[in-house]
Amino acid sequence: METVEDKDRVEFQIQPLRGARLVGEVAGGVGRALGLTLFWGLEIVRDSYFRLLDRLNVRPRRKRASAFPPGQPKKRKAPAR
Repeated sequence: METVEDKDRVEFQIQPLRGARLVGEVAGGVGRALGLTLFWGLEIVRDSYFRLLDRLNVRPRRKRASAFPPGQPKKRKAPAR
């Protein structure tokens, strides 16, 4: 059987925001809302792009893409010390 421990009560007071602190909190909330709106808009654009590719029946690449082009890498000069 579990033992129950009594927890001490914590006293706290809520104080209203005033002045610069209030302005900072409101600006932070507006910034977060605008950021989420931007992400939502980019998601809509991404979704519409992939839907367009599906409608055009565009297949994914068969060959795996590479960041490095084929052939010998370019020779680089050693930095002067």
